[in-house]
Amino acid sequence: MDPVRVLIVEDDERISEIHRRFTEKVAGFEVVGIANSILEGKEMCDILDPDLILLDLYFPDGYGIDLLRQVRSRHQEVDFILITAAKEVTPLKEAIRGGVFDYMIKPVIFSRFKESMEKYLEYRRRIEEGDTLEQREVDRLLGVSSATPVHKNDLPKGIDPLTLQKVRGIFDSMPAEGLSAEETGASIGVSRTTARRYLEYLVSGGYLTADLVYRKVGRPERKYFRVNSI
Repeated sequence: MDPVRVLIVEDDERISEIHRRFTEKVAGFEVVGIANSILEGKEMCDILDPDLILLDLYFPDGYGIDLLRQVRSRHQEVDFILITAAKEVTPLKEAIRGGVFDYMIKPVIFSRFKESMEKYLEYRRRIEEGDTLEQREVDRLLGVSSATPVHKNDLPKGIDPLTLQKVRGIFDSMPAEGLSAEETGASIGVSRTTARRYLEYLVSGGYLTADLVYRKVGRPERKYFRVNSI
């Protein structure tokens, strides 16, 4: 996939430079322009055809939401992330109605910025991969938690909700190298066979993924990974 083309629209030149540096530190993005006014933002949006606009709200020459609405009215294929000092509820409601991908309040720390950009990149990649989505994929793209408490009546025979929650809990903070069924079972006090049953159930639901890990000696081992952790 080509790098995501980013336009920064921010009236404070110092902050726009910070956001440019933040963006360039995240793989998969390139800054194609910086606009320091609403007028410049409109012109650059037309000329540069960005994929994503990082947009402030308040400018001496206008209101960021008006730029968003104008772009939306032209059906231009561009997404928005709002980065603003505004903490009032009204701008947030307007932004949500305008279909922004995210809303960050200044001053933005890099870890929060990176999280938002990487989530957007995942969204772009998945949307471009095919024409259909499963519910679990939609939930992941929209940030809906996969760890919603489950009830016994919702589960197949042989899957206990409390044990299932324990397995999920391990993988919420799992090591980067993943875990085997034996390691998972030892962590929660069940047999390898029992652990494998729960692990495979979570794989079928999209919560985990599995892969064979080849060691220097012996047979390859099946390890389980939290989705988006590999």
